[in-house]
Amino acid sequence: MKYYCIGIKGAGMSTLAQILYDLGNDVSGYDEVTDYKFTEKGLHDRNIKIYNDDNHEIDKNTIVTYSVAVPLTNKEMVRVKELGLTIKKYNEIVGEITSKFNTICVAGTHGKTSTSSMVKHLLEGTINPSYFIGSGNGHIEKDSNVLVIESDEFNKHFLTYHPTNTIITNIEEEHMECYKDLDDIINTFSKFANNTKESIITCGDNKNTHKLKVNNNIIYYGFNEENEYIVKNNTVTKDGEEFDLYHHNELLEHFNLPIFGTHMVLNATAAIIMALNYGVSINDIKDRLKTFKNENRRLSESIVKDTIIIDDYAHHPTEISATIDAIRRKYPNKRLVVVFKPNTYSRIKDFKDDFITSLSKADKVYLTNVDSNREVQSDYPGINSYLITDGIKDAEIISEDDVNSLKKEHGSIVAFLSCASVSHLIENFTKLLNEDK
Repeated sequence: MKYYCIGIKGAGMSTLAQILYDLGNDVSGYDEVTDYKFTEKGLHDRNIKIYNDDNHEIDKNTIVTYSVAVPLTNKEMVRVKELGLTIKKYNEIVGEITSKFNTICVAGTHGKTSTSSMVKHLLEGTINPSYFIGSGNGHIEKDSNVLVIESDEFNKHFLTYHPTNTIITNIEEEHMECYKDLDDIINTFSKFANNTKESIITCGDNKNTHKLKVNNNIIYYGFNEENEYIVKNNTVTKDGEEFDLYHHNELLEHFNLPIFGTHMVLNATAAIIMALNYGVSINDIKDRLKTFKNENRRLSESIVKDTIIIDDYAHHPTEISATIDAIRRKYPNKRLVVVFKPNTYSRIKDFKDDFITSLSKADKVYLTNVDSNREVQSDYPGINSYLITDGIKDAEIISEDDVNSLKKEHGSIVAFLSCASVSHLIENFTKLLNEDK
């Protein structure tokens, strides 16, 4: 088959293109973005052609799929329609792929990418699964029938998936442009969970997971004593987190996790339980967890002179709060500066006060203007970044091209947070630091 992926540099679409290629298909794609994005690596490794214009022919038998970030008025979308090509939604094709495997779906409002990566890592060396992780990281392992896939609730996409086993990390209000209210979100997660053939593993510390209406086996984990799997004795070391995991009152093992944050401990717990369900020994799990490295843009760290730069995908108030807490756990005595790039107007409208609360945990806050690829400001009059900065003492607005205000932040931890690309911000800040004598 031939596939043409519009918006191919998007994290999900890049991963899908890689998976389709590994399954033996002829794959190419289009993207208006000409700058390099980290999601391109897997595409380049497979020599998947990326077009930036319409000066190329497309075979009439090609199936077109597109990113949700691409409007239907996009010139390439208009062209493929005029050519009469078959167009399938992204989640339709992903759903078809999941039906071919023993599929582990990792869903939840937050933590999907990290948890998917942990499950994949713990199964490697024994089961060697295929994987589809929404950070531009996908691969089909031809000798394994197990697929680990990050499963997104945006636009109810994951309802087309076919899970064998499922993890639900948490349930919270998010993507309210797609859902009526929290009950609608919980009901949608319930439908997704009931598509699961075997077990559902979910965080019992999250009150909304207890509202799931499911027909099959559900396993709860967390710090609270009423969970089936209980995390105890969680401490911070210079290298990350340590914790004991109990099954009811029985100690399973003491684990070392080489990343920081109690939210990461919960993600690791879900991954451990899933690996146990797939027959991986507790000793293998313990050894493999010690070598885990998180995906791109998940607390990614670099040092320029005396300044620590962190790049993280956090874009929801809960995620921002968890990221700040994780940085504080690793660097309790350092000044923490956050540069946040909002990516949707609707999220500011829905969570303005929560953004103010979570961002206020930093010592200094900067915001850029909203960088939205799927919403227009005219649909959200009066919604902008100033609604957040006005509620935070000494917060400032900066532009992507002018980061001179950050010059005084050398010697601090400067964390750039967004699900949109922050590469230009980091590049300009790095240039500023290197110019500083």
